[in-house]
Amino acid sequence: MLAGNPHQGGATWAVLQYALGLRRLGHLVHIVEPVAADALRPRGAPLPASVNARYFLEVMRGFGFEHQSALMLEGTREAVGLSYEDVRSAARRSDLLVNINGLLAAEELLEAAPVRVYMDIDAGFNQLWHSAGFDRRFDGHTCHVTIGQGIGEPWSPIPTCGVEWLKSVQPVVLEHWPVAQSIFYDALTTVGNWRSSGRFEHEGLLIGQKVHSLRQLITLPTRTSERFLLALAIHPDETKDLEALGRNGWDLIDPAEVSSTPTSYRSFVQGSKAEFGLVQQGCVVAPCGWFSDRSACYMASGRPVLSQDTGFGRWLPTGEGVFAFETEEDALAAIEELNRDYQGHARAARALAEEYFDSDKVLTRVLEQVAA
Repeated sequence: MLAGNPHQGGATWAVLQYALGLRRLGHLVHIVEPVAADALRPRGAPLPASVNARYFLEVMRGFGFEHQSALMLEGTREAVGLSYEDVRSAARRSDLLVNINGLLAAEELLEAAPVRVYMDIDAGFNQLWHSAGFDRRFDGHTCHVTIGQGIGEPWSPIPTCGVEWLKSVQPVVLEHWPVAQSIFYDALTTVGNWRSSGRFEHEGLLIGQKVHSLRQLITLPTRTSERFLLALAIHPDETKDLEALGRNGWDLIDPAEVSSTPTSYRSFVQGSKAEFGLVQQGCVVAPCGWFSDRSACYMASGRPVLSQDTGFGRWLPTGEGVFAFETEEDALAAIEELNRDYQGHARAARALAEEYFDSDKVLTRVLEQVAA
């Protein structure tokens, strides 16, 4: 997730929160990531000379993991950072392996750890893809944890795929995400990809991407004086959508300019007034209570969040610091309330982050769950 598609600051933080959080609890943490040969940049580059390896090693040095990390060429024993033998030795000494989205498939490494946790952070999509016949590597783990609080509950249509899912939320290491002071972008912002995979059907539901979510809200900026600034990865060939976004007042910025590293991503989030949380359409039409790690970072920074509703209001209080919306009318009402008492909502956002997303609390509970 760090190096398969490098220079994605948000995706990098999604992994770092677990590694940094476990280290805060006193554990010796190793970060191991496989990368496919066809993902190396530039195309055909050897692993050591790739952009992927350079980015991975820079991040590891920046956060003090340079002696406990390896980027491995998938299906081989080639690695940068620690050698394959070093990784295998670490796996044999380990008490726990946390496999985010089942990314690590090497059986020799997986089987060496006595407790193997499948950590599902793409809740809903992993289960839907798996049920559609795409192996999401659920097998080979001793327990499975998801941030989809509704999976297995009567109100969520997401299949369990025969797995007993333990429930968690995305952790945020609060010392790395302090309350922000000044607002640099006086706007509702977010970071995301216009498309990340194709649209597909599940039991009559069309499971789409952010493109499909935003099209339903396209006129929102024309109905308020609030500014919307999206760090949106959208292909220039998406001319119709780009024209519609511009015509309706959506301001776009290249995410490569503001979120290509963990540091720049954090600066963009913390420099924002609040988040306008666009959610992949699949999480809206097939809700499972998923809540974005990005939104949790906004809240930790004392930045309120307006997010499309995925059912997260069933476990996270809404109305102060965080708002769930379905329609443009819902969003407009949330904006009005946000501006009525911005400072109060900023304080509430941080308080909720401390209560619900503090990595010390979240990861301690995870460790207790998987050890039970």
